[in-house]
Amino acid sequence: MRHRLSDHFRPGRLATAFAFTALAGLGLATANAQDTHAIVRAANSQAPVVTAGSGAYYIEFRSRYSWDYGHTYLVHAKVGEKPTKDDVAGLSPVGDDSTAWVIGHYVPVPAETGWTDGDLEDKYVTARFRVLMNKDEYDRVLAYIKDLQSRSHVWSAELYNCNAFVGDVAKFMGLKVPASSLIYPKVFVTHLRLINTGHPEAAETLVSDNVKEMNNPTRDGRAMINNHVYTIGPNGEPVSRVVRATPAPKVTIGPVEVSSRNGN
Repeated sequence: MRHRLSDHFRPGRLATAFAFTALAGLGLATANAQDTHAIVRAANSQAPVVTAGSGAYYIEFRSRYSWDYGHTYLVHAKVGEKPTKDDVAGLSPVGDDSTAWVIGHYVPVPAETGWTDGDLEDKYVTARFRVLMNKDEYDRVLAYIKDLQSRSHVWSAELYNCNAFVGDVAKFMGLKVPASSLIYPKVFVTHLRLINTGHPEAAETLVSDNVKEMNNPTRDGRAMINNHVYTIGPNGEPVSRVVRATPAPKVTIGPVEVSSRNGN
């Protein structure tokens, strides 16, 4: 989706999924619009760039805010050059309307694999991990990304979502990936970074970190289904700011557990 909610927040389309096979058996349920508010961070907030490897080129894994629980994608470019829309790859339902995204929680829907609104705006990024490489390595990875894009025609919240798409690229690069693609984008990218930068213990906290993110009152989305938008002040505390906003899909997800599903 490309609706502007406020001067501080312009989310992109819903384009990822985490587990809705819940520990409590909640599954996919209808959210209560009276009990939820959209809480977003200040426009000048930025997620730090953590790098690994060396070289003049990079693949950067990112997560960002969007209507509900976020989007995972990647950006590739030469160091020092500003990336363009053509330098973005990710998996999302086709179109700006939320209908395909909602249906994709039940059956696979047609997908697209390029830029979505908000991907190149730093203020919406929630986590990032940049891997540096030389030109030969970069060309090989880029060729794989292009091939994966040509083969990825459907999006499914459970079977093959944007976490899984990005995870396939990471595995081709020789990186370790989180044990499940059915988690929040921010948690997926954060753990991708941790387990590949000398923090193997992070694998043991995947579930608990996902639950923390689910209960975080400032996480993206919580859900944007009514017309009250809140921003995060300089001190990190939510600040009420009532504006008119377009209702988002009434979707909520329950607690999660790691499975052996690899998304393929």
